[in-house]
Amino acid sequence: MSTAPASTVPGSEAEPYNVMVVDDSAVIRGFFRRALESDPSIKVIASAGNGQFALDNMGRHDIDVIVLDIEMPVMDGLTALPKLLAIDPTVKVVMASTLTEKNADISLQALSKGAADYIPKPSTANEIHSAQGFKRELIEKVKALGMARRNRAPGAAAAAPAAGKGLHAGPIALCSPSAATPAVLAIGCSTGGPQALMKMVGGLGADFDLPIFITQHMPEKFTAILAEHLGSVSGRETAEGVDGEVVKPGRIYVAPGDHHMLVKPQGAEIIIRITSTAPENFCRPAVDSMLRSVAEVYRDKVLSVILTGMGQDGRIGGQAVVDAGGTVLAQDEATSVVWGMPGAAATAGMCAAVLPLEKIAAHVRKLSGRL
Repeated sequence: MSTAPASTVPGSEAEPYNVMVVDDSAVIRGFFRRALESDPSIKVIASAGNGQFALDNMGRHDIDVIVLDIEMPVMDGLTALPKLLAIDPTVKVVMASTLTEKNADISLQALSKGAADYIPKPSTANEIHSAQGFKRELIEKVKALGMARRNRAPGAAAAAPAAGKGLHAGPIALCSPSAATPAVLAIGCSTGGPQALMKMVGGLGADFDLPIFITQHMPEKFTAILAEHLGSVSGRETAEGVDGEVVKPGRIYVAPGDHHMLVKPQGAEIIIRITSTAPENFCRPAVDSMLRSVAEVYRDKVLSVILTGMGQDGRIGGQAVVDAGGTVLAQDEATSVVWGMPGAAATAGMCAAVLPLEKIAAHVRKLSGRL
């Protein structure tokens, strides 16, 4: 892969990612600025106390990423979002909200309207002072989205990526799909995942009767709302997985926030297990843990899909699926918000196909004998 000159490499000290922070709390804006600028590849070049001020700033700066609060006076985040994207459709927006069911629902609405990601923000002084995990997550998301925005700008030179992130050059080795008819579909995703899930799951059709396990990197409260939205789109029973429940055909199980979702045999049945063991890849729920357990139980009858997301979660679990004789598919780079997770799986040579999002559902149906 060619590397841009040092002066133009996105994320280098010569050209940091430009961020605008929008929040009605001066304390939170200051916290975001300090957290983000602790990384030399990020610069907060603008801040605003409401959506209208954010719109006023858009014409003055070249902004890569906006961290956008939901609840603000004058103009709230959900109202401001489409207006900001109308000014610059390439800018990446991260919705920031406190952990409430209302804000989780609004965040998912924002994702459907063009936001790239979301992050639950600290809501008290104590949470701010102890929010090391939040700072790491915020920085990683801003850098991944900033890189995605610059790499896809017209005429942009691709920066040298970190492992599993950024653009891929050269052919991708593919492996053969399993000869066995799948008995289960397991899906993993992160950044951009909710939008991708809506499209993919919604395209499977009413006759697709395999149980579906989904691990989407999301906090508590968010996963329950995601399950409701997926149920509406798919027209099938969808809910967070419950420890001990029996797996049923056609039902969608979403890993609950802050818990891993596994499957285990129990007599002649297969049941869900929900655990709070240590995070994997800094994630709980983690795709790797779900895929390993699914591979142990269903062996060569696993069909797994790795959708858009930052990081490499799903690569190790995907290898376990392939080692057990199952099949792994990945979303392609062009249709991924961030080609981290699917890119890590694809470039490891474990995938039977790397496909645009709009073609994945049909391919899943074909491999499952539903075409």
